[in-house]
Amino acid sequence: GRLGPATASGDVVVTARRRSETVQKVPIAISVIGGTALAETGTYNVNRLTQLQPTLQFYSTNPRNSAANIRGLGAPFGLTNDGIEQGVGIYVDQVYYARIASATFDFTDTDRIEVLRGPQGTLYGKNTTAGAINVYTRAPSFTPEARVELTGGNYDFFQGKASVSGPLVDDQLAIRLSTSVTTRRGTIYNTRLDQHQNSQDNASFRGQLLWHATPTLDLTLYGDYNHQNPNCCVQYYVRTGATQRPLSRQYAALAAAFGYQVPSTNPFDRVTDLDTVPLAKQAIGGTSLLATLDLGGATLTSVTAWRFWDWVPNSDRDYIGLPVTTVSANRSQQRQVTQEVRIASNGDRKIDYLAGLFYFYQTVNVEGLQVQGAAASRYTLNPTSADANIPAVLNGLTQTVTSHLGNTSAAAFGKLTWHLTDAISIAPGLRVNYDEKNANYAAVITTGAGAVLSCTPAPTAAIPRDQCATLAPQRYDPRLKKWNLSGDVTAAWAITPDVNAYATYARSYKSAGVNLSGLPLDAANNPILAAQTVKPEKVNHYELGLKTQFAQRRATVNLAAFWTDIFDYQATVNNSQYAVLRGYLANAGLVRSRGLEADSAFRPTTRLSLYASGAYTDAKYVRFVDAPCPPELSGGTTVAAGQTPGAAGVPGGLSPANCNISGQVLPGVSKWAASYGAEYDLPARIAGTDGQLYLGYDGSYRSRFSSNPSPSAYTYVRGYALSNFRLGYKTGRSLNVFAWVRNAFDRNYFEVLATQSGSTGLIVGQPGDPRTYGGTLSKAF
Repeated sequence: GRLGPATASGDVVVTARRRSETVQKVPIAISVIGGTALAETGTYNVNRLTQLQPTLQFYSTNPRNSAANIRGLGAPFGLTNDGIEQGVGIYVDQVYYARIASATFDFTDTDRIEVLRGPQGTLYGKNTTAGAINVYTRAPSFTPEARVELTGGNYDFFQGKASVSGPLVDDQLAIRLSTSVTTRRGTIYNTRLDQHQNSQDNASFRGQLLWHATPTLDLTLYGDYNHQNPNCCVQYYVRTGATQRPLSRQYAALAAAFGYQVPSTNPFDRVTDLDTVPLAKQAIGGTSLLATLDLGGATLTSVTAWRFWDWVPNSDRDYIGLPVTTVSANRSQQRQVTQEVRIASNGDRKIDYLAGLFYFYQTVNVEGLQVQGAAASRYTLNPTSADANIPAVLNGLTQTVTSHLGNTSAAAFGKLTWHLTDAISIAPGLRVNYDEKNANYAAVITTGAGAVLSCTPAPTAAIPRDQCATLAPQRYDPRLKKWNLSGDVTAAWAITPDVNAYATYARSYKSAGVNLSGLPLDAANNPILAAQTVKPEKVNHYELGLKTQFAQRRATVNLAAFWTDIFDYQATVNNSQYAVLRGYLANAGLVRSRGLEADSAFRPTTRLSLYASGAYTDAKYVRFVDAPCPPELSGGTTVAAGQTPGAAGVPGGLSPANCNISGQVLPGVSKWAASYGAEYDLPARIAGTDGQLYLGYDGSYRSRFSSNPSPSAYTYVRGYALSNFRLGYKTGRSLNVFAWVRNAFDRNYFEVLATQSGSTGLIVGQPGDPRTYGGTLSKAF
């Protein structure tokens, strides 16, 4: 149905606690978006979901380098490191997706999406310390039905969705098939390649087979495949900011040395001249078997799944039209197997229970390739060095990376709900978790002449020294095994049938991690093995919630207040080498996220519905004393003992080896965020059919946020508000035709900003979509 970010109906049924309950009675901060609302608001992937969910953050520079956070927590900001877990669990039809990248598909045949906020480790198979996103597709039907949805818009946008369902054997076997295709011309024009980039090109197929094997046993077999091959993903010139690198080695002087100019210094002209053809090809798919057995007093559930994700990329990681880094491609192949078994009590009992076992095994294999180009010597080496004027020193310098991760996780978890009275309950939960990671990483460097480069001991001759300073070989084999015990307790009070309060404390963990993007090197160019692994995050979470309905349930107002402390927060940091494309992981001492959230929905008349959701999130590093420095404090000569670092942004100064950023904000999260909207309809009779004409509005706002792991004056994304409108006609659930415009006021905003490697001062970014408009026709048969 059309459920918004909050709903005025107390009868919305969710399965957030692995049993069917009305959303207002679940003592969890949860929002529900129905399939109709997803279609009408154009929310067809996780990225667009953020416009309806102010507490959800999603940032991406390409599908692999994507992260979903809730309340500012979940995954470290920056390039993805395969060796750590995500803190926000993504589940599709109860199957855990190990990487947010494998969930960058278009929503197809979706019934609803539940967004749960806060730790969920005692209810879900994989431990999720920040929250969970549950996607449920429509189930096979024993009544024949079909759906078609067609959408067209500017930028040559086309999206087609179709599904069909019905019985194969009456009352015993039913099938559902669905498919989706999305294409769109890119919004960025590359003048050098004469190509529109950041396009969309997605196709997916999903099938389900439901078998009522016995009156008490249901088996559902799922299979899905998704293929994407867009001209994507590019970031390009936004601005420059002064660093402590000598002025002759900052962006303006380097560009002038080549007589180079970007096509436009206004990023919202949406033009670039990147000289590398972008590639973001991926194949996603898998199969799963869901079995549910009704035992009378309880239900036994088994979820068995196998999934794959294949990633074939290429990026221009110098972000400009000079051949500095001509190839940056880290192919990845991921496979995962999961098995979850749960038993949950049925009906109303004095004590309800849920208990489960979970097993997860994942392999990740990466073949990385980075090639330096003809401009690399002049652009990256000190111009006073003779090597800077010899293109052959770095031209063709190639890094070939092979890495492997074997990731095993197993857990036993459970939760009891003890109903002390009809109105008061207490629900303790417990989880025992085991994690084992076995990995290896090897980077081999070859020169443009094809010779294998050796950097240990550190060479003294100028050419190999400069080559090793750009790309250095390394090899290491991280291993870890960890057990942990976590738990939570929730007290709930049904003050009245329409007013429910709860309080929760959770002690949670995010698994220890291994570094799989290369390590910092010591003076002899050996990897610093102490950085091979990072400690698990330890989470203390406190939450108070109030869920209310009034005015004959025409109004819903839900409130939540939370405080989350994370010890040994897993952060992404970078070393000072120019060509290091990927940061490595380190533990920050303490991070805190606290805030207030409100979800509300109103239906003052049968014709008018309103909703508003807001979040105040104060997310900070409480203690991070040895963090990477922001660009304005980077690029100079590293201070020695007794020396004082130079002033920020003053070229040629002394730079601190690291910075104390305690008290500064976490990246990627706005202090203030909101979503709001309204829909008004009027009865209308067209072609002899009764229906409704309707006008809808959906808006969202986010205040500014930091787009760098260490806050920088140069990388704050300014706050912005977006407005979407739709005007249409619908007849119940059978026909819906509407025109829409999104980002109606053509607001210029960035999804993410980043820095060019090497402290050149160049700031690059990825702008959000401009104004788009079009029409949608959906029909159910």
